[in-house]
Amino acid sequence: MSIPENLAAILARIDAARKAAIAPAPKTNLVAVSKTVSEAGVRGAIAAGQRLFGENRVQEAQGKFPQLKAEFSDLELHLIGPLQTNKTKDVVALCDVLQTLDRAKLADSLATERDRQGKCPRLFVQVNTGEEPQKAGVLPADTAALIAYARKLELPLIGLMCIPPVEDDVAPHFAFLAKLARENGLSELSMGMSGDFEMAVRFGATYVRVGSAIFGARLAHPSTSSG
Repeated sequence: MSIPENLAAILARIDAARKAAIAPAPKTNLVAVSKTVSEAGVRGAIAAGQRLFGENRVQEAQGKFPQLKAEFSDLELHLIGPLQTNKTKDVVALCDVLQTLDRAKLADSLATERDRQGKCPRLFVQVNTGEEPQKAGVLPADTAALIAYARKLELPLIGLMCIPPVEDDVAPHFAFLAKLARENGLSELSMGMSGDFEMAVRFGATYVRVGSAIFGARLAHPSTSSG
């Protein structure tokens, strides 16, 4: 199937999952994960009407999106991979959303760049719901403190994001993240990828991150934030 056909099929599946949900989110946004996808592939998705894209690496995003964002003013770029503080400046300059805030040091760096550049991406706190030592994300027990810290800095925090362990049943992770968001007064939930986004929608995901189901198989990167 072509990229436009894949996008149409995924949007139809999202709609069906929303209708099956007990309490669906007001809207579920599709983030097309374009890591390792060529600019031509991204343009194919744009031509089909897609406007939200996700990248894992700042350097790769810088190679594709400045020109695309100049051409398409409504294009929205999400960084969905772990971020080192030495890349904060670049992310603030290019990205509309950062989904991987996971520590106070990064919050401080974002606040500094916000004051310097006069803008800041909308932010999700990434929660390591499986408490996996090799994976980025704040531990569940420390999430409320990080949220409070980001709010003290007056950062534009809007929601929570998670990537459940590959071997786990994802439903408890999605349910937990939704509960954590409610307890902390956050309305946005980024959860669900190509293999489980319908389940995420049923648990109230407002953003799902889908890559391979749109663009096809790609070279693997040593990261856990893919779609």
